[in-house]
Amino acid sequence: MSDKQIEFKSNDFDLVQENIRITDKKLDSKPTTFFKDALRRFRKNKSSVVGAIILAVLTTLAIFVPLLSTSNITDVRSQEKFLAPKLFEAGTGFWDGTRKYTHVTYDPINQVPAVSDKYSAKSLQNAIVSITVDETPSLEDNNSAYSTGGVVMLETDAELDNKDVYLTSKPVSFTDKGKYTVDIIFSDEANVYDHQLGEYCVYLQTGEKEDDRIMIRDFSTDYSPISFDISGALKEKGLSSANARLVFEVRSSASSLQYILIESVVLSGGERAKNLDVLAEVSFTDAASMINNADLNSMAYWSCSGRKGIHNAEIYYCDYVIDTYKLAYGDADPVTYSKTDLDNWIKNGYCTYDPQIGPESFVRLTDDCPIDHVESQTINNKTKKLASITGSGYKYRQFGYKEMPKFLLGTDASGFDLIKRSFAGLRTSLILGICTAAFCFLFGLVWGAISGYFGGNVDLLMERFCEILSGVPWIVIMTLCILHLGNNFLTFFLALCMTGWMSTAARTRTQFYRFKGREYVLASRTLGSSDIRLIFKHILPNSMGTIITSSVLMIPSVIFSEATLAYLNLGLQGQQSFGVMMSTNQQYLSIYPNLVIFPAVIIALMMISFNLFGNGLRDAFNPSLKGSD
Repeated sequence: MSDKQIEFKSNDFDLVQENIRITDKKLDSKPTTFFKDALRRFRKNKSSVVGAIILAVLTTLAIFVPLLSTSNITDVRSQEKFLAPKLFEAGTGFWDGTRKYTHVTYDPINQVPAVSDKYSAKSLQNAIVSITVDETPSLEDNNSAYSTGGVVMLETDAELDNKDVYLTSKPVSFTDKGKYTVDIIFSDEANVYDHQLGEYCVYLQTGEKEDDRIMIRDFSTDYSPISFDISGALKEKGLSSANARLVFEVRSSASSLQYILIESVVLSGGERAKNLDVLAEVSFTDAASMINNADLNSMAYWSCSGRKGIHNAEIYYCDYVIDTYKLAYGDADPVTYSKTDLDNWIKNGYCTYDPQIGPESFVRLTDDCPIDHVESQTINNKTKKLASITGSGYKYRQFGYKEMPKFLLGTDASGFDLIKRSFAGLRTSLILGICTAAFCFLFGLVWGAISGYFGGNVDLLMERFCEILSGVPWIVIMTLCILHLGNNFLTFFLALCMTGWMSTAARTRTQFYRFKGREYVLASRTLGSSDIRLIFKHILPNSMGTIITSSVLMIPSVIFSEATLAYLNLGLQGQQSFGVMMSTNQQYLSIYPNLVIFPAVIIALMMISFNLFGNGLRDAFNPSLKGSD
């Protein structure tokens, strides 16, 4: 220890507050309540605030987008289906309502992609932004309405038990004076499909018997061209006329499949021939054209046993970019309208028209008029008055639009605006989720509070009931409710509430067992507090953090449950639903990904935001954090 001595002075012992009056000081902080303090803590949790903002935005859009948007989401319009997302004008290359298609069959006659079964050639020509056609054709063995050239392939079939194969024309009348001839050209291409060129014969079948044959070329492997005088053969056989079929026969082989390739068959006649049209029908120089006019599977002019098809047909492919909006809403084909329709347009001030002058008198006055031009008019022969007109215009006017619409995220398979349908479905799903969560929260809170607070036999009976109910899969309960009550909103609400409250009840029971033995609860009980005061004033507020978090997360859980049922064809019927929409659109994911990506982004944002929002509420309502930063 130090030997240094401490010196004290007399004034060191003077009272510093001897002449100062000591009183309580006013607190600098403002008084607050539990909920004000919880709100303050929630505001300081930035991620939770962001989640709350996203939820508020999505909820606002779900309420107002279906109300303010004029797009149709009730009547299915196949003409408007699968429109591409559009913000800018077509041709900009980005978000412009166009789609690019590659390796599409090309129609060389109309010079458009071969999709004329859905759209007219004129509509395609007006809607195509750009098109690139292959410089050289592709050789394929497929029959197509747009293929040319190729050869007819006649092949034996193993399923015919090694029987010969026949290709037979329809009966044709020949005479010995008509100078009838047949010219046949073969192809000797070997190893097609790793099969073998076969032995064949060609003949005219003039009757039912085998002797009623005029052999043109007996069984041979000679594939050189044939030029045969039919009239001369009839004279040699002593026939003045014959109703004969031209037959190709390929001999079968037990070792491998045999085939022949026929490039052309031309039947012709001289000046005395009277059936040149029939000869032209039976003849062919282009295998693809012959097959397209009379499919080999059900030939009008040729019948066949065994395998038959086309080989090395030429077909062109193209890549093109098309404006889906011009295709759906562009120039419409002329439509006939009744005089009543025209009178209504004139009465409403849409247009003017004078039947005495004719189509040139038509004047369009407003955008409400569905046509731009009158092509022709029809006069009733009896009354000599106007009966109808034929007019043309833009298709979008036929749908009730005053100008060509734009859909920012395109349309789905029903022609519905994806944005409006998504938020309309989200609104339904949110209402279902909020109603279900509110009921399950309140009922589960009361059930769990009673079970956890009183304990004993009351808790035992209530827990056994929950265990029995929870043992039934919720999908079974949902299915039974749907089968008996139908796929409506009330059914889903009841079915989800039957078991949904048990998780909240279990958490509430756990929290009550945790807090009911604490000192402040015992102190309040000693002071004479009632059970209701103990539950709602002392125990429940301390349990709200965990309970609220689980209840908030119940909303996205209900949305996912409804979506799951929609994939099992048990979704809501008769109204827009997020789950039904997702279930319908998932089949188009690989072709039109925007139909799934946008709703998936919404549901992902909902889930993330609810989690962040729930975590913020849990921390905000935690009494142990009251007054902390």
